Amino acid sequence: MPTTGTVLATDLYQLTMAAGYHHRGFGESIATCELFVRRLPTTRRYLVALGIDQIASWIVDLRFTPEDVAFLKTLPALAGAMTPDLERLLLDFRFTGDVSAVEEGTLVFENEPLLRVRAPIIQAQLLETYALSTINHATMIGSKAARIVQAAAGRAVVEFGTRRTHPDAAIDAARAAYACGFSGTSNVEAARRFGIPVLGTAAHMWTMAHASEEEAFRGYFQVFPENSLLLIDTYDTSRGASRAIAVARDKLVGVRIDSGDLDALSRIVRRILDAEGAPQAKIVVSGDLHEHTIAALVAAGAPIDTFGVGTELVCSADAPSLGGVYKIVELEDANGKRPVAKFSEGKGTFPGPHQILRITDDAGAMQRDIVALEDEAPLPLAAGERSVALLSPIIAAGRRVRSASPLADVRARVTRGRDALPPILRDLAPRSPEGPRYSVTPSTRLRSLTEEVRKRFLEEGGQGS
Repeated sequence: MPTTGTVLATDLYQLTMAAGYHHRGFGESIATCELFVRRLPTTRRYLVALGIDQIASWIVDLRFTPEDVAFLKTLPALAGAMTPDLERLLLDFRFTGDVSAVEEGTLVFENEPLLRVRAPIIQAQLLETYALSTINHATMIGSKAARIVQAAAGRAVVEFGTRRTHPDAAIDAARAAYACGFSGTSNVEAARRFGIPVLGTAAHMWTMAHASEEEAFRGYFQVFPENSLLLIDTYDTSRGASRAIAVARDKLVGVRIDSGDLDALSRIVRRILDAEGAPQAKIVVSGDLHEHTIAALVAAGAPIDTFGVGTELVCSADAPSLGGVYKIVELEDANGKRPVAKFSEGKGTFPGPHQILRITDDAGAMQRDIVALEDEAPLPLAAGERSVALLSPIIAAGRRVRSASPLADVRARVTRGRDALPPILRDLAPRSPEGPRYSVTPSTRLRSLTEEVRKRFLEEGGQGS
């Protein structure tokens, strides 16, 4: 999978800490770090984990070039630490550790590790920023896209958001949207890179560049007779529909409405299409749509075939950031393995490497998740329950051991996950703090370990193994 970004697409403190570990003699210590989301936005009841395959590809290809190292030597914050031995370490850098992760497109919840890295501490440190940037963005967009697809209730949805975000983010957003059930994208580079169906028609500028709307439609139809999807709301939507039919008749693929009362206009246009000789033509609507407006149009029975969604998706307007974090959970050095945790108010973490155990019924319906320690024995289950471990190796000793999932497989995984959700989690309304939510709990053994570590750090100053 193509990736973007270099090793310097990171925060400065990742590099200063890496240099510090080297000079302090920590370089051989093995760190285990996990990436997770502390809290779901109030407008999300679940997340779709994406960006996993992209970050795995980035990790195994990670290198410092001579130009990278030369630039670091010019930075005042690093210049004094850039000794010849550190330069050599960076130039020889290769990731040699292990990474486990959930599969691309897995539904996840708060405080569940999406990614677990075990590597020499310098290597583990240098992954943090880019891993968070990649997974936070793709997961944020995909989680929004899954809700939009759910709202559309089987009608097609196309991603239209390239102009509303950064060009690189637009490509990532198109992939995330398609992975979560969108039918296609308007972004041509995303189509080339990921094999996503690309869709589009002429904009209002095309119509306004011609002497009349009918001339604009006729000219477009002459050039693209097999792709006659015409934008009809430049001047008057009803007349635009009639003019489109007059030009293309039974060859008219469809019409697009980008403004106004989409419920009322779609009904008017459907009647015109049926009455004037283009019953085969589809109706596409767009214009600041999101899951709630789409759900309302579907519930009202508006005769709309396809929804085009841009701004609200690629900006994830109701939840424009995702609080994913990357924290160390265990350190192994000459003194052995030591579980570690953070106890900051509102930002605490669990110690030790973890596994997500998803408990389902015999039919596969999700019941609850347990965050357990990585090496825990199978937990006791009730009759009719099954347990599935969600994290599996993706990189071992620096080599990719799990191939990237084809997008078709990711789409199927998202669909299965959404279908397995408890009904309350398929509700599109914002969740209240007191309302029902999916159960994610630490195992008994993890609770005990957390208290042990808390006592050691808070009461005994962190001494001991």
